[in-house]
Amino acid sequence: MKKVTQNHPVPAGEAVNPGDVWLVGAGPGDAELLTLKAWRAIQQADVIVHDRLVSEQIMALIPATTLCIDVGKCRGRHPLSQTQINQLLAELAQAQQRVVRLKGGDPFIFGRGGEEMDFLQQQGIRCCIVPGITAATGCAAAVGLPLTHRDCAQSVRFITGHSREGEPVLDWPMLAKGEQTLVFYMGLSHANRLSQQLIAHGMTGTTPLAIIERGTQPQQRLLTATLATLPRLLAQYQPQSPGLLVVGDVVRFCRYPALTLMQDDDVAAAWIDDDMPTKQPFCC
Repeated sequence: MKKVTQNHPVPAGEAVNPGDVWLVGAGPGDAELLTLKAWRAIQQADVIVHDRLVSEQIMALIPATTLCIDVGKCRGRHPLSQTQINQLLAELAQAQQRVVRLKGGDPFIFGRGGEEMDFLQQQGIRCCIVPGITAATGCAAAVGLPLTHRDCAQSVRFITGHSREGEPVLDWPMLAKGEQTLVFYMGLSHANRLSQQLIAHGMTGTTPLAIIERGTQPQQRLLTATLATLPRLLAQYQPQSPGLLVVGDVVRFCRYPALTLMQDDDVAAAWIDDDMPTKQPFCC
């Protein structure tokens, strides 16, 4: 029986050692949001196994001599299954390579980092975790969208918009309750269905929402709508992955330039709520 290796905190300055696998969060895309620990691990790796959400800015930081293996998945494209990725990481570590598994956002928030860590520990392989700024906080900050606010959102929920079977099975009555912010990861392909379920379970159709495409990156785009007008927004602007769907009254505070469909007769208009003070354009 193999000895299960336990996970321990990574001390400051610790090197990436041969035979280790480091699960590293690359953040939402902006290279300046990469942590110092993540950057150091990237510089020391022999092999970097990365997914498709790692931005070009981050990839440009990888030394030219480092072997990079792309295992990124997207709809209709799965070069390696998760089982195969797990085995690849183990084989590289057993060959005494210094391995970094580089993931967009944070490895433990819808990044399958937990599955990979568990598999590696079952194989007796030391696994070190480096957190990253998750898409919800990074992308929301990039467009000046607060995820919580004392006036309208006392909690925030991170929700997967995609499961192994496709559309996720969720607690819709709980999600449709007020005074909270919903953040759907990987939810664009099921966005219409998500909005229909929320309305069907009691959330008003006038609830504002935002779609943040490629947040924190040069190609960033913000789309705003309501649950009721979301289908028209999707048809007109056709947002592409990676994109984050944020639902809740906090969207009203956002002042980043947006393509907007807030009402049936409101097409691509700049939107400012009359009940809220006018704010200066957001910048960062």
